[in-house]
Amino acid sequence: MVQDFIQRILLTAPPVLFALTVHECAHAWVASRLGDPTAKAFGRVSLNPLRHLDPIGTVALFLTGMFGWAKPVPINPMNFKNPSKGLMLTAIAGPLANITLAALSAVVYKLVFVDGDGFFMAMHGVYMPLEIMVKVSIVLNVSLAVFNLIPIPPLDGSRVLSHFLPMQKAFAFARMEPYGFIILMALIMTGVIDKVISPVVYFTAGILTGGVF
Repeated sequence: MVQDFIQRILLTAPPVLFALTVHECAHAWVASRLGDPTAKAFGRVSLNPLRHLDPIGTVALFLTGMFGWAKPVPINPMNFKNPSKGLMLTAIAGPLANITLAALSAVVYKLVFVDGDGFFMAMHGVYMPLEIMVKVSIVLNVSLAVFNLIPIPPLDGSRVLSHFLPMQKAFAFARMEPYGFIILMALIMTGVIDKVISPVVYFTAGILTGGVF
């Protein structure tokens, strides 16, 4: 049992760390490109996982395979020409980066492990760990994208929604932020989030792999 747990950690660690790192780096990079140097000054425009990981959020992602988070990227929206649009574009960059990574993983999965030639089929036992990591990468990145697009603060979806709300409603929605994390944890613990996003995650993964996943 301990051996199985260790094996699971070894196989899931690379895709988990890379997915979280790419997500946060995308936030930081877009913020920097839009004129806010805050994240760059903190060293967050980086693919070094140590600059982004939150211990609790990372453990949560290992345990659930779907729900997790990293350290928030520091952003000063006043540095954007249009603060609301800048926040929205910066927020959506993370989920879009994960969808892109999931799509690339799906291409690798289909080309190598589904449509691979005789060599790959003959070496299937050797490539099994890599196949597992690629499959984890697909599901995990789609999960992070879908989860973060839920419009509950502090998730990215709340920033996207706020941009499209009328100003008065956006201010009212912003007042929910101090309670957002509590609401989110309650929805996760009761299984509501899992029931909502799991069908979306596996449907999307199926589309990305051409229905072979």
